[in-house]
Amino acid sequence: MSIFTPTNQIRLTNVAIVRMKKAGKRFEIACYKNKVISWKDKIEKDIDEVLQTHTVFTNVSKGQVSKKEDLKRAFGTEDQTEICKMILAKGEFQVSEKERHQQLDAMFRDIATIVAEKCVNPETKRPYTVGLIERGMKDLHFSVKPTRSTKQQALEVIRQLKEQDIMKIDRAQMRIKIRLPKKEAKKVKDKLTPLIKTIEHEEWDGDLEMVLLIDPGCFREMDDLVKSTTRGQGSLELLSLKDVEEGDERVE
Repeated sequence: MSIFTPTNQIRLTNVAIVRMKKAGKRFEIACYKNKVISWKDKIEKDIDEVLQTHTVFTNVSKGQVSKKEDLKRAFGTEDQTEICKMILAKGEFQVSEKERHQQLDAMFRDIATIVAEKCVNPETKRPYTVGLIERGMKDLHFSVKPTRSTKQQALEVIRQLKEQDIMKIDRAQMRIKIRLPKKEAKKVKDKLTPLIKTIEHEEWDGDLEMVLLIDPGCFREMDDLVKSTTRGQGSLELLSLKDVEEGDERVE
């Protein structure tokens, strides 16, 4: 699709039009198709990557630009970039049925990829392939929601796979090293214990040094706890993101 705008001589290609009706007027902006969803999901942060032009139209196809007084009346500002952001947030994004299916298929694959990257089989400590996660999602009859981020939906998939016992799956654990000053070591260790999955190594050499496996969701809480209770004298170091057996191939 190619649109020629005679008012400013800009040729717009691969156009996605986002529309909004406000104050009795129609407003449209021209965006890149593959970026609109990313912006709505807060994945894409650069507005220049989303907008083909920082111009608000009454009709993109005909190149008819909105009047400044109409913009001011409807949005309370003439700042076209800010207005574009408002339209992106609340406007209608119309795509063909074929494009919608392609987007949903791509999101389905992205969600499965995130799950595969974050999880392992808890019995073997081996990661799953994306294909196996996709099969599990199909067994769940998981329905992709285009208005939610893929990361949020990946966490939902993990929860449902576990709850419905579709497959044995757990978040891959983080391996961390903690050093605690001798004076506070025992007290801090007692507070950390409920958050620890496994203590792989523990050594008292004046200070206490431990290598631990934890759930990724506990990392920030543990870091804050170590910093606050040791007044910055303790330390927490991330050793690896995954508790995966070295040399293991992905589970097919």
